[in-house]
Amino acid sequence: MTRDVTTPDSGGGDVAVVIPAAGLGLRLGGGTPKALREINGESILRRAVRTAAAAPSVALVAVAAPADRVEEVVALVAGVSGARIRVVAGGASRQSSVAAALAAVVEALPIVLVHDAARALAPASLFERVAAAVRDGAEAVVPVLPVADTIKRVSTPDRVAGTVDRAELRRVQTPQGFAASLLRTLHAGAGAELTDDAGLVEAAGGAVRCVPGDELAFKVTTPFDLRIAQALAGGTTHPTTGPPAE
Repeated sequence: MTRDVTTPDSGGGDVAVVIPAAGLGLRLGGGTPKALREINGESILRRAVRTAAAAPSVALVAVAAPADRVEEVVALVAGVSGARIRVVAGGASRQSSVAAALAAVVEALPIVLVHDAARALAPASLFERVAAAVRDGAEAVVPVLPVADTIKRVSTPDRVAGTVDRAELRRVQTPQGFAASLLRTLHAGAGAELTDDAGLVEAAGGAVRCVPGDELAFKVTTPFDLRIAQALAGGTTHPTTGPPAE
């Protein structure tokens, strides 16, 4: 099932944003699919869609919804302005949901960004930064942040095996950007489930470029994360920040 959600001021950019939002989010608890939980009165998913649609380069946002809640999601994102919105039934896994939403992007848009709905506070400037790197010639782009904590390898749950050099480690966020033709090809031949779409590029031997991420693009996974998101969102509807300081 595919549903178009029309808006009066659909964008004319060169970017499609794919948002997989069909997961249950069991670690968040509560019984409601994670993307439909609320941050200060607005659902996680609507916040993510609204910000993506507001990015100037974005022409279309394709959402993979829980298969039994497509109409609910259509109603939820109705009225979001700035880009065309399309809702499709997602799959049983993140990878299958991305593939379903990607298949619904029938427009000839050269850049696709894949964004986790759970990173609902990611600012529009981050979408633009990732898209610009793809436009500049990168086939795949991920926003990253340095790792601040000391990282240990463990041999058993209570035994340290060594310390990892964090200089080469980065926390990877979304949106992740791709040349649309490459992402379609990789999803068509995808095998084992991976935790992000950049992993498909890596598995195929391709190069993935890094750009600065944003602290607001953290992933709401646990009840504690949700409380942080609520505190950060406060009474605002569209928080923004720039790239992290070097």
